[in-house]
Amino acid sequence: MASRLRLLVITGDHGAPDLNKRGGRYNEEDFETHGQMVAALSSFADLDVAVQSDHGALLDRLRDDPPDLALNFCDTGFKNEPAHELNIPAYLELLGIPYSGATPAAMVMAVDKAAVRLVACDLGIAVPGEEFIWASETARMPAGPYPVLIKPNRTDGSVGITKDAVARDAAGAARYLAFVRDDLPGFDILVQEYLPGPEYGIGLIGNPEAGFTVLPALEVDFSDLPAGLNPILSYESKAIPDSPYFTRIRYKRAALDAAEEAVLVRTAQTMFRRCGLRDYGRFDFRRGADGAIKLLEVNPNPAWATDGKLAFMAGFAGIAYPDMLRAIVDAARARTGR
Repeated sequence: MASRLRLLVITGDHGAPDLNKRGGRYNEEDFETHGQMVAALSSFADLDVAVQSDHGALLDRLRDDPPDLALNFCDTGFKNEPAHELNIPAYLELLGIPYSGATPAAMVMAVDKAAVRLVACDLGIAVPGEEFIWASETARMPAGPYPVLIKPNRTDGSVGITKDAVARDAAGAARYLAFVRDDLPGFDILVQEYLPGPEYGIGLIGNPEAGFTVLPALEVDFSDLPAGLNPILSYESKAIPDSPYFTRIRYKRAALDAAEEAVLVRTAQTMFRRCGLRDYGRFDFRRGADGAIKLLEVNPNPAWATDGKLAFMAGFAGIAYPDMLRAIVDAARARTGR
């Protein structure tokens, strides 16, 4: 009988502060989704699953007892510092440990939203109009036209994108720029054409060489938000449980015709390859006032939880949650020869 694959799942640090979570720390809902993930992976008889959620012991464990494969499900960064998300795969590479997901280089590329836009433009992919404001340009105002979406260039988890991030005039832009500069000093800022139409997601599992499992397109359902609130996936939707953004936004199968969905899939596959993603990824799009669907972001290390977009997309395809996780593991195994 073949030996079981020793799989080490690396998650965020359960004991460290995390500004992307309710109250700035891990909570009951986080531990519940973590337990569901571990149970799902442990249901496969050929996997010997261990989990590392204490980053204080992570580096020693990887060095002293390397697994056959590391499943890098840490989307929070080393010790939950977002700027250190790339350090975990970098350390795995130094130790020669095969791992799932994006390389450090791919993470650097994807977190820089302006760089992703430039890559997409070079490939002829539709993107929103955008103005880049350096952190040092503290007196600069957007050129317009309005409305615009204002956000930091290099953050994840909607940090810096609150419910007020859509500015409909110069006064609103001045207020929100002041907020971002105060809340995230030293961050460059994007002033982006606001796209008022539906928001979509495309999920891919696999790799260009072996082929992809393409998950059905997802649409963010803002229809239950109270009138007057901007229909965006703001920070409140991720970390403020008493906000209507948290409680009243839903996800559904996208209402796209076959031709439109095919274009989004081709775009996702092209950006997957060009940005150097591996094993899985998620791509966000939104429809503009002119009807064109434009690329918003590339997510090289998307959320793996049962309530994450990737799991919803898998559900649309009839793929059970354990099988979605298994597909990610198998993509990494095929690519690394493990």
